[in-house]
Amino acid sequence: MGKLVDGNWASNDFIDVEGDGSFSRKPTAYHNWINPDGSAGPTGQGGFAAQSGRYHLYVSYACPWAHRTLIFRALKGLTDHISISVVHPDMLDDGWTFDDSFAGATGDPLFGKSFAREIYLQADPNASGRVTVPILWDKQRNTIVSNESSEIIRMFNSAFDGITGNTDDYWPADLRADIEPVNERIYNTLNNGVYKSGFATTQGAYDTAVADVTETMQWLEERLSTNRYLMGDTVTEADWRLAVTLFRFDLVYHGHFKCNRAKLIEYPNLWAYTRELYQWSGVAATVNFDHIVRHYHFSQRDVNPRQIIPIGPVIDWAQPHGRDS
Repeated sequence: MGKLVDGNWASNDFIDVEGDGSFSRKPTAYHNWINPDGSAGPTGQGGFAAQSGRYHLYVSYACPWAHRTLIFRALKGLTDHISISVVHPDMLDDGWTFDDSFAGATGDPLFGKSFAREIYLQADPNASGRVTVPILWDKQRNTIVSNESSEIIRMFNSAFDGITGNTDDYWPADLRADIEPVNERIYNTLNNGVYKSGFATTQGAYDTAVADVTETMQWLEERLSTNRYLMGDTVTEADWRLAVTLFRFDLVYHGHFKCNRAKLIEYPNLWAYTRELYQWSGVAATVNFDHIVRHYHFSQRDVNPRQIIPIGPVIDWAQPHGRDS
């Protein structure tokens, strides 16, 4: 893994850590918004109007942040309106690549590039920073709209409704004030918390991170004992932001990231809830367990230096979830 420095690729250690050994995720760089009329969003520039066929999404099936955008693309009926490229699951010295030799990887049909960093350089020849996915690309302006998944899913949630006719709302106005603190806790202690646990380089940093993961899993188990979804009877973006971590938990985070107090399948409410989300129409097609298992164990040589791919547990995702009433 490496990063861009003033337009040049520099290979370096994958893990960014603070002095106390705790993992530090760097902020994303592109924060433009697609709106129905092309007006500016809460950040970035205007001029990005919702139009069918105008935008292209670069993703990894392995990456949970990119997975969020794939789920919303499916839920909101955008598969015929926003094209995609899928990178190879291995992320090594050259970062994400467009090698299509692994089943499910597509190459780059838009530009025929070899590396994801070339997409960043297409937008800015002097770009600096980590080369991450997702990348939402504007074919008309030939630039990156956004590489921030939390903002992309909100664009997908509403910007294209006039084109698709799909008005399902996963960020309803009357629940936003309640969704935000739930999102914040889950992001800090679970979505990113599993990374803080897995990438910690000191015992103290690991102990803090894994305690947060464990406490949040138990908090979710208790919350879902009385709620069908995180916000009650309504599925919201909070559920889908959580789901991508839960889909990966037993296969990757439990062992590879040492979040091993308990498996997901040992939390009855949380496990049934996760199966329900997995079985939601269109969602299972966005989940590629082969990419997930391969990426984490082969790419993250700091955590798994011999790059041995574990056999993993057998998980019955088709088991009835029993949460219909």
